[in-house]
Amino acid sequence: MFPWNYGFHFGAASYIFLGAFYIVVLVVATTLLNALWRTKHSLSEGKVEDIRWHSDFHDLSAADRSCRHVLTGEFTSRECPHAFDCRQCETHAKLIALHPPVHAAEAEAEIFGMSFPLDRMYHRGHTWARPEADGTVTVGLDDLGARLLGTPDAVDLPRPGSRVQVNGTAFRIHKREANVRVLSPVDGEVVETGGPGRGFFLRVKPLSGPIDMRHLLRGSEVKPWLMRELERLQLALTMEGASVPSLADGGVPVSDIAAAYPRTDWDAVCGEMFLEP
Repeated sequence: MFPWNYGFHFGAASYIFLGAFYIVVLVVATTLLNALWRTKHSLSEGKVEDIRWHSDFHDLSAADRSCRHVLTGEFTSRECPHAFDCRQCETHAKLIALHPPVHAAEAEAEIFGMSFPLDRMYHRGHTWARPEADGTVTVGLDDLGARLLGTPDAVDLPRPGSRVQVNGTAFRIHKREANVRVLSPVDGEVVETGGPGRGFFLRVKPLSGPIDMRHLLRGSEVKPWLMRELERLQLALTMEGASVPSLADGGVPVSDIAAAYPRTDWDAVCGEMFLEP
């Protein structure tokens, strides 16, 4: 059916076939070139992490995509339409204006036997962000995240001068077979790195203006979120064959949950809890 084939003859059928064939080739080539251009454009603008997170977010279970206002009882059910970036959400802005989060007077909250200081805000991927007097923001793992990983086998931190963005990779922690991608709670430029022994992992400065943290959980929102997280943890451990007490009903997670369940598929458990589908 092609001119270079033996016995080929031009005719109506051959013209139709060749026309259709080259149209398909043109469409495929145009699609590939467009994809390459968009990829290059995304790389140049630093949007790769954002694209990756949106893809991962939609692979999470429906329960894991719940709006923060479901946790606080303002909705019975609602999926977050902005992949946990409430800064883009008009509904969130209206609800916060009507019912501002209650900020407790004390500086420390013990929730289910874990420490969740109230001088900071919490990301649903188990990091916290604390604004500092100099305009920077300190980033660390919350108490449940730290207990999930215990003493890490290794930590991969970005270099000072690197940029992080909300819901993009902040740093990686290796524990047993798990290679955990920890999501950044804020946008900014890394100015200092810490580690498990220093009480924080990153210190970030804003790229322009103060760092926007409207999307993070705070005050009275933290306890109902943590209750949901303990239920998720119990389910994840049970699915991997572990026998665990009812965490949300009074069972307190041990300081090194990974060490307490040595036969559990820790990559699967961490993937569930650190929002890696």
